[in-house]
Amino acid sequence: MVQLLGKIPTQFTSQQTVEEMALLAYNRALKLASPGSPVLGLGFTGSLASSQPKRGDHRFYLSTRTSNRLWVSNVSLSKGLRTREQEDRISSHILLEAMAGACKVSATYVSELTESEVPDEHERLFDEDEELQELIDGKICMKVYPFSSEAYSSNSERKIILSGSFNPLHDGHIKLLEVASSMCHDGLPCFEISAINADKPPLTIAQIKDRVKQFERIGMTVIVSTQPFFYKKAELFPGSAFVIGSDTAARLINPKYYGGDRTKMMEILVNCKRTGCTFLVGGRNVDGVFKVLEDFDIPEELRDMFISIPQDRFRMDISSTEIRKKWSS
Repeated sequence: MVQLLGKIPTQFTSQQTVEEMALLAYNRALKLASPGSPVLGLGFTGSLASSQPKRGDHRFYLSTRTSNRLWVSNVSLSKGLRTREQEDRISSHILLEAMAGACKVSATYVSELTESEVPDEHERLFDEDEELQELIDGKICMKVYPFSSEAYSSNSERKIILSGSFNPLHDGHIKLLEVASSMCHDGLPCFEISAINADKPPLTIAQIKDRVKQFERIGMTVIVSTQPFFYKKAELFPGSAFVIGSDTAARLINPKYYGGDRTKMMEILVNCKRTGCTFLVGGRNVDGVFKVLEDFDIPEELRDMFISIPQDRFRMDISSTEIRKKWSS
């Protein structure tokens, strides 16, 4: 329990603990599922009959968490009425019923609770703004907007991800992801926006929703995450192919961005490699000069992690910054 929660809970059997368990399970399900798949986090903690008599109540808490609903139930059992096996069976049946309810499927459970053993249930529903606020606060790791039909039909666990601020989204972004996807044998193409920026304030809920609307219009899947750094994105999306520009590749292999510590840089990038992630690199203007992956000295241990997108397949000298400048002039 301590390893799961990352702390010693004030009480092991409590509403707070079971809510945290369900939220952790929900975040894990988000990471494991295909983008857009509905997922469920389930938490259960109890103090049931044991070989030695208990001073406290025989009780259990259970919680389910989905994208828009948190449900918690607390059940106190009549002390001394049942064996441990009987209490286990009752709590397991109620747990299965809760899971069915969260998945919106019918359950055929017949309650074995007595009239005095009435579950104390609480429910909280979330709208999109509340869910995005949880994302900004770091409570959930991502929110997926599966605007592409591929999000539902893809069986691939691998993702082909183009990350950026997309302020605004432009044809260069779309073309780059299309070309990168054609170079990969499988994988779900999607865009990714980090609500948290390394050197700027977090995006507001309104900013996130405005940028997400761009992807709805073109029917492309977008993921909103909380990770501004690629080594953290690699942990969140293991085995993925990240689509980047050569300017980003230049920063990834520059010790300057790791406090001037090359050893630290290599350790971080080797750990990225261990997650199974690769980087598909498209040409970009760097300090006024168009550069491709081959123009940079990639450390030998990392060369097979970086794959060049040929210039004849992709070159668009356009950037969101330039578009914003034109808008403001």
